[in-house]
Amino acid sequence: MPSTKALALPLLAALAAAAVGADGEIRASGEDGLMAWPDLLERPRPAPRTTIPYGDDPLQVVDLWLPDGPGPHPTVLMVHGGCWQTEIADRTIMNWIADDLRRRGMAVWNVDYRGVDRGGGYPGTFQDVAAAADALRTHAARHRLDISRLVATGHSAGGHLALWLAARPRLPADSPLRTNNPLPIHAVVSLGGLPDLEEAARPPGSGCGTEVIAQISGGRFAETSVPRLAPLGIRQVLVNGLQDRIIPTAYAEGYAAPMRAAGDDVTVRMVDRTGHVELVAPETSAWAMAVAEIERALHP
Repeated sequence: MPSTKALALPLLAALAAAAVGADGEIRASGEDGLMAWPDLLERPRPAPRTTIPYGDDPLQVVDLWLPDGPGPHPTVLMVHGGCWQTEIADRTIMNWIADDLRRRGMAVWNVDYRGVDRGGGYPGTFQDVAAAADALRTHAARHRLDISRLVATGHSAGGHLALWLAARPRLPADSPLRTNNPLPIHAVVSLGGLPDLEEAARPPGSGCGTEVIAQISGGRFAETSVPRLAPLGIRQVLVNGLQDRIIPTAYAEGYAAPMRAAGDDVTVRMVDRTGHVELVAPETSAWAMAVAEIERALHP
């Protein structure tokens, strides 16, 4: 079985290729005209207004993106992906869409966490994102954040974690991941997520590989795989690219079916001419679709 590091190498290698044309414009340099990671990562990166720690580890921090004006600000909780591995990605991969939401008048609580390669996995990664989410309640009044209709969004592995945060009230009573009074989440918009860890654990799995699923789940799917925690009782929207080579398109409807059977409101939106990167690039039709769903959830 390949190591976690070996699984990370193909994704890391994609970050090294140049993608900025001689005219200085970003182009879609991947296969079939799709975006490659450098198309996003090599453009100027916006910066948040403030960073707030929720623990002692350097990764236990949240970037707060505040819009102009006195507030109260509708708020989006954001979770990055990267196959649950810090070596692949951290919260800054979401900076472009976080800044886009800020410009649209929404505050963004963009969380980081320890990946499976930095002391996370089970239970650490879950405990981190739970603590980061609950810290939002602590800081909301000071920063004029309206969390009365909190929307969570996450990309790839972060889509799983965003949905899992909404599922926390359903955790088994004896789970070490369970906490008292978890922060309520009112809707989730998953961007190319893989929330059914049991499905992702079956070979050939996703672009993350199957070994990392064992590390993030600890084999305890009843606590970590979202369908095991159904129903969530909230609206869930899955935005996926039809040409996504990291997350199989079948994962979205494969997740939606059992959740709907349990009584949940789950919508799947497949976007043509869209891979994995387009989902977090602010100029794309996929992100426009996600923004529309976020705004609908914030202002029903």
